[in-house]
Amino acid sequence: MTGAAIAASGVSVVIGGRAIVDDVSIEVRAGELLALVGPNGAGKSTLLSVLSGDVRPTRGSVLIAGRDIRSLRQLELARLRSVLTQENQVSFPFTVSEVVEMGRSPWAKTAERGNDPAAIAAAVRATDIGHLGERRYTSLSGGEKARVSLARVLAQAAGAVLLDEPTAALDLRHQEDVMRTARTLAAEGRAVVVVVHDLSLAGAYADRVALIADGRLESTGTPRDVLTAERVTRVYGLPVEVTLAANRPVILPVRGTFGA
Repeated sequence: MTGAAIAASGVSVVIGGRAIVDDVSIEVRAGELLALVGPNGAGKSTLLSVLSGDVRPTRGSVLIAGRDIRSLRQLELARLRSVLTQENQVSFPFTVSEVVEMGRSPWAKTAERGNDPAAIAAAVRATDIGHLGERRYTSLSGGEKARVSLARVLAQAAGAVLLDEPTAALDLRHQEDVMRTARTLAAEGRAVVVVVHDLSLAGAYADRVALIADGRLESTGTPRDVLTAERVTRVYGLPVEVTLAANRPVILPVRGTFGA
């Protein structure tokens, strides 16, 4: 499995005269976990779609593995990066095993096909879905579907992995499992981007955090540098305090006293 890095330069996405993403330049390095954070409607998911090649920017350019993403055919792109979207659904009653196997389709008719069993087994272990193999995807709970969809993305074994809110439907244990998996992928040399709403999760696991506000890149850097109380309070419009646990920021809203 080869590493891949993504670099966006001056990208903007304008829809209906409004800049959803506004002049953002950002790089995702092989071997790191980058968390995209920001308020609802800030443009995080649109930026992720630009980085993945699923949305073409109105202005600017994106390179993946040093190549202009617009020059790549879909099959070439699928071998370089895998994507988990918020709307990642399967309408037909495939089994869980069949859905995970779909992640290997970009490697059909290549020498990599021989790695299918190992890649699928690793994805199943990482997402804790071994007991679901014969279940129909359409019969699963929201959290189970999210983990199966993530397993399909992991089985693809691409050098860059882009995940849009992979923890949204999950319980506490599986949120931590997903972020640990993302860290492992980065440790293996992949470029990993995760859109996440929980700032403390981002602070705990990311190498770098990119804070998006009103379509623009407000700040990027280490979690401690970006997730300060002053900046988070200003961007989110909510007073917070930031403490440190294992030298990582934990963000807590400042709440009033509740009466009996």
